[in-house]
Amino acid sequence: MAGKSARPKPIVKRSKSEKAPARKAQKSNVKQTSSAATKTKAAKSAPARKSSPPKKAASKVKTKVPARKSKQPVKQTKKAAPARAAKARPAPSKSAKKVVTLPPRRPVALPPPPRQPTQDEAAALRAFERAHREFARGRFSEARSQFRALIEKYASVSEVTARARTYLNIAEARLRTESSLPRDADSLYDRGVIELNRGEYVAAQEMFERALKREPEAAHIHYGLAATRARLGSVETALESLQRALDLQPSLRVRAQYDQDLAMLRNDPEFERMIFAPRP
Repeated sequence: MAGKSARPKPIVKRSKSEKAPARKAQKSNVKQTSSAATKTKAAKSAPARKSSPPKKAASKVKTKVPARKSKQPVKQTKKAAPARAAKARPAPSKSAKKVVTLPPRRPVALPPPPRQPTQDEAAALRAFERAHREFARGRFSEARSQFRALIEKYASVSEVTARARTYLNIAEARLRTESSLPRDADSLYDRGVIELNRGEYVAAQEMFERALKREPEAAHIHYGLAATRARLGSVETALESLQRALDLQPSLRVRAQYDQDLAMLRNDPEFERMIFAPRP
């Protein structure tokens, strides 16, 4: 075993130039390993930073701005579309208006001027107006004589004489009825009541008026005239006749409250005052 003992190896000396590169390489390797170790330690020791949002989300936010701006050109195109269409339509030319021609108008014949009446026609018209005034006043005998004279004198004026004959026939008929009428006030009042019950209100009014001419202070005649005028719708004159009847005979108030002939007057405040007001 002693023969197998290790012998010391001979020491070989190296030059400085050979030793320097080996040392430098070792140092560089040490530096690299040390820097890598420090980096890993720093990465482990450093706190975890919040991850930034992905780039895709940022890109979406950025794309919204141009989307809003892109609406303006769309609106412009919509507004510009009618303008382009209007430009595309051809404007109506003046020659197109002239193409529509209306048919020639026929000259309208103007009516001839009114013919001036002759002397006979003017005189006949004046005579007719005088006779008609007497007829309207109820003077039938005077109107009859004037219409007869007009027809005899102006027979050539056919239009005026034809109207005169019509009024002459009415005047003669009224005179015949007057001759057949009773003369006293009571008979005329009874005739007026008959006409009122028959619904002949105009004839009844005439009978009561004739009776009042013969007996103007008869309360029952004034009352009958008030009822007839109320039926005809003459409210004011009916109230006047009723007031006159109540002044002459106050007991007629009870009859007036339920009389159907005076129904037209019941909504009038004057009627309420006359019928229901307390007597002094």
